[in-house]
Amino acid sequence: MDTQHNPAGESEDRLPPNRSGEDETHRDADHRDDGGGAGHAPAEITPPPKLPAAPPRKALWLIGVVLLVLAAAGVAAMVMRIHDSHVLASNTEQNSVPTVAVVHPTAEKADEELVLPGTLQAYVESPIYARTNGYLLRWYRDIGSHVKKGELLADIDTPEVDQELLQTRAARQQVMAAMDLAKINADRYQALRKTDSVSQQEADTQSSGYQQAMANLAAADANVKRLEQLEGFKHVYAPFNGVITRRTVDPGTLITAGNSGTTGARELFDMALTDPLRVYVSVPQAYAPAIKVGMQAVVTLQEFPGQKFTGTVVRTADSIDTTTRTLLTEVDVPNKDGKLLPGSFGEVHFKPQINAQKVTVPVNAMLFRTQGAQVAVVAADGKVQLRRISIGRDYGTTLEVVGGVDVNDRIIVNPSDSIEDGQKVNVAPERQGGQQS
Repeated sequence: MDTQHNPAGESEDRLPPNRSGEDETHRDADHRDDGGGAGHAPAEITPPPKLPAAPPRKALWLIGVVLLVLAAAGVAAMVMRIHDSHVLASNTEQNSVPTVAVVHPTAEKADEELVLPGTLQAYVESPIYARTNGYLLRWYRDIGSHVKKGELLADIDTPEVDQELLQTRAARQQVMAAMDLAKINADRYQALRKTDSVSQQEADTQSSGYQQAMANLAAADANVKRLEQLEGFKHVYAPFNGVITRRTVDPGTLITAGNSGTTGARELFDMALTDPLRVYVSVPQAYAPAIKVGMQAVVTLQEFPGQKFTGTVVRTADSIDTTTRTLLTEVDVPNKDGKLLPGSFGEVHFKPQINAQKVTVPVNAMLFRTQGAQVAVVAADGKVQLRRISIGRDYGTTLEVVGGVDVNDRIIVNPSDSIEDGQKVNVAPERQGGQQS
């Protein structure tokens, strides 16, 4: 009843419930402003706008696009990493392949003369050993002495052998006396058997004793002859005409019979036959067909400039050495005046009448291994081929090669000691005739 007549009360009852809350908030803000200081405007709080929720299908589509972008980025990153890995591996592999400098061999003009190195050797060379034990009494020839066959070289004192020979001769005398007695008994029993004074068995026994005594005498004679021959070895004689090149003993040296394979034995002298001399030459395979027995060859030595010593090819090995690809050839050179010395190095000049291809290569392209002289050739596929070569003349900085390579080959200069057959290499700009192109 009262509310109907109270307009003010009615208006208060119709106010919204949150109105009083806003008034309280404004009063609290005014109260804080009064306490904090005058002149500051009250802060206003703007709530975020409310967006409408996206439809489910559109949200799934956005999620798929994001995942696809992330997957594409991951694949792109993986492809880049793989590409970088391949590039790094390729660069590493390329850098691991060595780069080499190559040169082509230079062709030489064909000539009619073949010059090869050779070594002069004595025609016959032999060490002389003792055949009996003892002490060297004296020697009669020293090094450099020219001796004839059968000439006395030394005497050996052999007291043990001399004493043994005397003992053996005395034993022979005993055997001879026993044989004489056995002969007498055998003759006596044969005479008694004719009168049936003794049995046949007794006569045969005496005859057998005589035969045994004769055999003992033969054995004693053989032993005496052996010791006589052994004692004869106390005199050392020259086995052939030649020169003494070495003497290894002096008077008083203990001499042991045998050769160098026997314990304690050593040679007394070394002898050599120096007229004629043998010269052994290794002829390259390319020239082997032109080397004939009986053809002439000229030997020259550095110590005799301008002098030529003519020899003759007397024999060849008739076989190519598989290691050096050469034909072993012997040339005999007369040496009546003894001017040429065994062991000397010389050059042998042939006129084989053959035109073999000869090239020159730099000396620093050579490889010296157990297989012999080699060069490293780069094949068309970029791999190394190790080839054996036959060397002709040495020109100092270059070498003449008469077999193994030709002018079209690419030869590695200054090859590494570790280079191997079949190794892959990179080729630097080539050089012609040893000059950088």
